[in-house]
Formats: sequence, structure tokens, C-alpha cells
Amino acid sequence: MNLILLSEADFLQDGVARLTGERAQHITQTIRAQVGDTLTVGLINSLLGTGIVSALTSTTVVLNVTLKDSPPAPLPLRLILALPRPKVLRRTIAACAALGAKDLILLNSYRVEKSYWGSPLLETEQLKKHLILGLEQGKDTQLPTIRFEKRFKPFVEDKLPLLLSNTSALV
Repeated sequence: MNLILLSEADFLQDGVARLTGERAQHITQTIRAQVGDTLTVGLINSLLGTGIVSALTSTTVVLNVTLKDSPPAPLPLRLILALPRPKVLRRTIAACAALGAKDLILLNSYRVEKSYWGSPLLETEQLKKHLILGLEQGKDTQLPTIRFEKRFKPFVEDKLPLLLSNTSALV
């Protein structure tokens, strides 16, 4: 984790955030932070900055947060790919977020098994979890958007030409 990604719900008050769960465990056990240490933090869809550890236990970390830096500029990229099998989708989503792609379209095609569309991984919370993992690795705060296109031919004939107007396309 190169960035501790915060949400509005983590803040106790202005400038003070409390973390529990996996993030607190990572800070205490992997980073081995101590009171007074400075960590790189960011607020989802907002700014980057620093968090100074003001208190910690084995399950909770309290940070004094200062956010002042802009996140990296998004890549001028729209990634369209056939829906991969769920195991691969996890890694793909995280990698796309880490690399800075901000617009993903998952498309049905002849070779996509119908059962993939029923995967619990396609639920909003599951996708967000893997997007956040990627953002933490890429030191970014801007969540990518993911769209689903379950009908190949209508997408290619009706929507794709509009998406490609005034841009370059690579296949």
C-alpha cells in the first residue's frame, strides 16, 4: 500500500481520521508505524496529503490529516475489454486503477460465458474494493468509472462510433 486511502466516514472531525480493519492492521503490522510517523494519505475523489499518526492500538490508528496536493492527472484513455473470468477481473480492475485508467467498459462478446455476468464480483461494493486496492498502489484518489455493455452488436454499431469520434483508437 503506497497510499492510505480515506473516505469521508473515516473522519472523526476536521483533520482527524480513525482507521480500523485492514488499513489499521497494515499500518501497525506491515508499515510498523509509531506515534509521530508521517504517512501518505488521500481522500477518495479528492486531494492527497499526509497523515501523522497521533494514536494507535492493535486495532485502531488515529491520523492528523492534511490534504493539499492534487492527484495525478487521469490518462486520456478509455479501456474497452471483454468481461474476463471473475478471478482475472479482480486483478484487471486493480491494475487499471493503479495505472491511471479512469473509464472502463466491460463488454459482452461471443467468448464471454454467461455465468460471468452473474458473478458477485460485479456488485458495486466488490468492484469498489478492487478499485481502491489499485488506487492505493498507484497513489491516486480518483475512482475510475466502470460501465457494463451486455449487448455486443448494439454497442459496436451505436455507441462505439460516438466514443471514437475525435479520438485515436487502438485495438
